[in-house]
Amino acid sequence: MNYKSILGMFTALAMAGTSCADFDPLEFQVEEPESIARQQEINAYDSLKSYISLENSPGFKLGASGSTADILNKGVMYRLLKSNFDEITLNTAMTHGSVVQSDGDLALANLLDLYEAAEQSEMGIYGRTILWNQNQNATYLNGLLAPLIVNSPPFANSLDVSSLKNGDLDGWTYSAGGGSVTIAEQEGMGGAESAIKMTSSSNASDPADLRLTSPDIPVTPGKEYEILIYIKSDVPGEGSISFEGLVDNEPLKDWMQTGTETETFATNLSWREIRFTVNDFEGEAFKINFDLGYAPGVTYNIDINNLYVYDLDGEPIINNLISNGDFENGVAWGGWGNGSTRGVTEDGEGVGNSGRAFTVTNPSLANFWAAQSIYELGSPLNNGETYNLSFWVKGDAEGIIRPEMQSPDFSSNGFGMVPVTTEWRLVNLSTTITADDRNRFIISYGEFEGTVYIDDVVLSSATLVGGTTTVVDRLPEEKTAIVEEQLEKWVSGMVEYSAPYVNAWDVVSQPMDDNNPNELKTGVGRSLANGEFYWQDYLGKDYALKAFHLAEEYGNPSDLLFISDNNLASNLDKCRGLIQYVEYLEDNGAKIDGIGAQLNIEIFTSKENIAQMFELLAATGKKIKVTELEVRINTTQVTEEIMNQQADMYQYVLDTYREKVPASQRYGVTVWGVMDSQTNTSWGQGLWDSNLNRKPAYVGFAEGLKGL
Repeated sequence: MNYKSILGMFTALAMAGTSCADFDPLEFQVEEPESIARQQEINAYDSLKSYISLENSPGFKLGASGSTADILNKGVMYRLLKSNFDEITLNTAMTHGSVVQSDGDLALANLLDLYEAAEQSEMGIYGRTILWNQNQNATYLNGLLAPLIVNSPPFANSLDVSSLKNGDLDGWTYSAGGGSVTIAEQEGMGGAESAIKMTSSSNASDPADLRLTSPDIPVTPGKEYEILIYIKSDVPGEGSISFEGLVDNEPLKDWMQTGTETETFATNLSWREIRFTVNDFEGEAFKINFDLGYAPGVTYNIDINNLYVYDLDGEPIINNLISNGDFENGVAWGGWGNGSTRGVTEDGEGVGNSGRAFTVTNPSLANFWAAQSIYELGSPLNNGETYNLSFWVKGDAEGIIRPEMQSPDFSSNGFGMVPVTTEWRLVNLSTTITADDRNRFIISYGEFEGTVYIDDVVLSSATLVGGTTTVVDRLPEEKTAIVEEQLEKWVSGMVEYSAPYVNAWDVVSQPMDDNNPNELKTGVGRSLANGEFYWQDYLGKDYALKAFHLAEEYGNPSDLLFISDNNLASNLDKCRGLIQYVEYLEDNGAKIDGIGAQLNIEIFTSKENIAQMFELLAATGKKIKVTELEVRINTTQVTEEIMNQQADMYQYVLDTYREKVPASQRYGVTVWGVMDSQTNTSWGQGLWDSNLNRKPAYVGFAEGLKGL
């Protein structure tokens, strides 16, 4: 149809002023402007959902995207959505990045008000989206996959582990019942130190069936001691710690700082920290029993280097001369030079995605001393003494920095050049002091262009030992297990909680690669944006299979489960690749009810391709949903012709959907961005303009709905 000129808000005619005197009306009429007349024609159209014939398209859902504010505020947008649409897709409120918190907890209760408000409006909710590569809490997930950084306590160890470090069990006793207890070299954390290796027998079922008992541990009655253990197992296992010499030798403990006291703790491929305190000593010594006989055929490793019992009130055996080396107080060190700047990151951006870090940005290369930071010590270091320096460092580029101990006259003892890469790495250095007034810790950044991040700085005398740092890289199989555990926690929790309100889900979104349309997307070798995470890089092709199985298990039996992707019309090979992937998933037991097409198109998108896309999707026999429909004009120079082309394209998509997709397969269409964007005014994709005036696109969309 021909859409005449409508360009948003139209100017009303001003009426001539009148006096109180009687007057004779003028004998002529003013013709109504065409723009006002045309807008009146558009406004005369009924609400969009009134044009859908459920006889022709039974179960058809007309949907729209909406924000949390749109639903909860119950303002103009809420009334517009309620009157025109019967299904809502929340923009990001149901995504992993919005629901999963920094500690991994799922903030599901926050969704309840949204669900209830949508239910009151009689709009159904389409679940968007369970697994995606965007809007994920990538910071939390990557933190789980980052190397484990273990700082041993800077206190004397009351537990004698000298024989263990020598490779034998002298002073220790054990019972294995057909299993074994040995010392395994290079099987401790980090692969450089040894571990106690304990394997339960094939018929183990009682905790004492695999037990290792420590030598006597001397203590001071009345004091509190912390016990620190790092343990892992080759398969899921179970363990507990009991004692000899306590008032309660089999206590319940919060072994892993979860907030709950339990009898046992679980183990798996990843090193896990067991940390708790005891103080109910009967005498001046006690023993620890490592009880690991709960399950048969499990091999446990206990790290020797970080196996500790220590007095919480004891004297530290290492004294960090830098009081704010972790920057958790948010205070940056001072500095100067070359237009450089210094600061402290947000919480969660320190090493291991935890806490804060110190940053220095040097805008250009110069002499090494041109840009510097400074930390002034309370007193000079001892002349002739050797000092150890350790810290974590990374940059947004590669380069060199130089730490040194400096005197007020600028003479110094350097620690050497430190290469900086784009990944966090631990630096351990030392230098011997050769003057009486070395009281400044200086780092020079002139040979580094960009931003340097520094964390956990420790400067201490080499005469003191303790406080070692162990870095444990995650094994590939360990990363797989971690991601799989997180996927199960996320999908099961989200679907089960939402089941009373949601009965259709976009389970997997945008799995296929645009350049390699028969392959899955990947983040490997790329610099990823915030919120970007690729589950398939750790779980492979079956990541979607796991998601569909979980969605089916934890949802309602009648739930409809979809997979969707974008650019299917512009890249027909990608459409075919998605269909092949669906076939693979179904061959392996996935329940997939429908395929969603994310049609974020332009007014000049190939209509022939759109028709072919619908033909390909319809041939699968599955329900087909247009999960995102928007026609962008991509210009701020709006003309009558462009507005008409946009209306034509909206109608064409709906007409072609009706023509190519049988009625029984038409799940519905969701309008993505019902009004023009206020942040990107060039898109102009809406059925309403940014002032909520109907556009010619509204007419095109309504005419397309009439045929359904």
